[in-house]
Amino acid sequence: MNRPTGVTIIAVLSFLGAFFLAIIAVGFLVGGAVIASLGVSLPASLVGIGAAVAACFFFAVAVLDVVNGIGLLKLQNWARILTIVLIGLGLLSAALGLLSGLFHFRMLIVLRELCVAAIDLWILLYLFKPHVKQAFGTTGF
Repeated sequence: MNRPTGVTIIAVLSFLGAFFLAIIAVGFLVGGAVIASLGVSLPASLVGIGAAVAACFFFAVAVLDVVNGIGLLKLQNWARILTIVLIGLGLLSAALGLLSGLFHFRMLIVLRELCVAAIDLWILLYLFKPHVKQAFGTTGF
């Protein structure tokens, strides 16, 4: 069976996310190194260490996104399930961001979180469509 176009789009979005996460990770590494090199005080060293830990986290998530994108392109069902889990976490994050934006009366944040949630919901519903599940070789979850 041919790969559905939506799955290809989701895989490309996964690769784009990995690219931007890698850029963020490099920014944390560079920024942490610059701050740590400004002084030998304990706070500067802690900021440098914290930035390095954050960079490792962002690199790890970027690698996960690349692996997931490859799995989606190869129609591996584990990649579909991983995408569903990651989208669920994204919806939770969007809900928290939406509440924060409403609480602080930041309407641009509210609008952004609504857009992110709408895209996440589209992806989630798409991955549960029968023809998409069939393309991944499953009829269950």
